[in-house]
Amino acid sequence: MKLLDKYILKNFIQNFLFGIFCFLIIFVIVDLFENLDRFIDKNVPLKIIIDYYIFFIPEILKLITPVGMLIASLFTISRFVNFSEFTAMKSAGISLFRYLMPILIFGIFITVLSIYFNGWIVPKTNTDKFIIERNYLDKNKILSNINNLNLQDASNKIITIGTVGENGNLCNNISIQIFNDSNLTQMTSRFDARQMIWDTVKKEWILKDYFKRIFSDNNLENLQFIKENRVSDIKEIIKLNVEPDIIIKKNMKPEELNLSDFKAFIENMEKSGIDVSKAKVDYYSTISFPFANLITIIFGVSVSTNRRRSGAAIQFGMAVLVSFIYLGFVKISQVFGYNGSIPPLLTAWIANIVFLIISVNNFIKFHRI
Repeated sequence: MKLLDKYILKNFIQNFLFGIFCFLIIFVIVDLFENLDRFIDKNVPLKIIIDYYIFFIPEILKLITPVGMLIASLFTISRFVNFSEFTAMKSAGISLFRYLMPILIFGIFITVLSIYFNGWIVPKTNTDKFIIERNYLDKNKILSNINNLNLQDASNKIITIGTVGENGNLCNNISIQIFNDSNLTQMTSRFDARQMIWDTVKKEWILKDYFKRIFSDNNLENLQFIKENRVSDIKEIIKLNVEPDIIIKKNMKPEELNLSDFKAFIENMEKSGIDVSKAKVDYYSTISFPFANLITIIFGVSVSTNRRRSGAAIQFGMAVLVSFIYLGFVKISQVFGYNGSIPPLLTAWIANIVFLIISVNNFIKFHRI
């Protein structure tokens, strides 16, 4: 049986690598044609262009790995069926599940590997790719160009920041508005500061050159100008949950955050009273997407066992069609998840659930044949 397992697995891996290679080349060529004018207009050096696509490859692999699995399933199983190899295995008393065992184990291995790869490796290379885009293509600009940033800190505090320093430790033109807990339409105090500086030792904010306004029934009751004070010494504020890390990551693309940072970022945002529906959808999707590798294997097996012969072109086209349908389903569900219509966790998994049900149903039907 070990020889048979090796034979099956060898065919599957060869087809998997073939599918990955084909789609990788297609992705790179299409993107190159889209960006060629920009590369030329910006006089981007050839070495930088090569680096750009080296850093882009992990993101492409993240997207096309399930497609490669589907192609491998279609090509491998169809070959065995068309050449009656599968019939011979059944005649020898080898069950369908036993026949698929090496493929499923390989699928589990790729799924686990993809969770790590997508969750930690891809964000790092995306950051490197975005750095090139920012420096050479004027794309994905970050913090240095950000102004008028609005954050909610707890349920009764709103912070408006005019401009933010590059590392998030220095904020200019800040307004902190505090509202009555029992009546959020009633402002109780407001602090307008020239600067807000993060104390990296004591881990708290320091307000500089600020006006303190106290209100009673929305009418100004007291106005003071204060040169400097720690937030912890201001009884109306005491503490701000917003930290430099939150400010920076709030304006980073989700593709730049690894799973550990993403989770911590969401937790900090929740403490600050900020809506995290979109962030949660993206976080859960990073975890759920690799499981498409297993689902596409089952789906590929369920449709490639048709006794009618079909060429490689038809199978390749089927893989592309199914992949587009799956990704389209993912994108549509994300829209509903982003606006809160569907819980984030369900949003991330609904495409997998639907395709798994279809795949298992077809798989069971075939198993009865």
